Amino acid sequence: MKFQGSMTAIVTPFKNGKVAEKTFTDLIEFQIKNGADAIVPCGTTGESATLSYEEHERVVELAIEAANGRIPVIAGTGSNSTAETIMLTKHAEKAGADAALLITPY
Repeated sequence: MKFQGSMTAIVTPFKNGKVAEKTFTDLIEFQIKNGADAIVPCGTTGESATLSYEEHERVVELAIEAANGRIPVIAGTGSNSTAETIMLTKHAEKAGADAALLITPY
């Protein structure tokens, strides 16, 4: 798959200490309606370093559901831990992400 164009590193909104799921999916819908060519959840803009594993996985799943095949989802799966990077990348693949964006672990 070739990626090009505008790829939004989307924020992860919170309300009362939890991921605001509807707000998140609304943001993705807004991006799609306004011409985004891909969505990147859980990058550094998406609060990846502060999400629990469960939250991280849920945000990636929500992005895939919201995009619904209309645009690619490039899941942020980077970490300073090799094991964590592998775990998050495997989850993204299983969830149906089109690609993963990651840093090289230390």
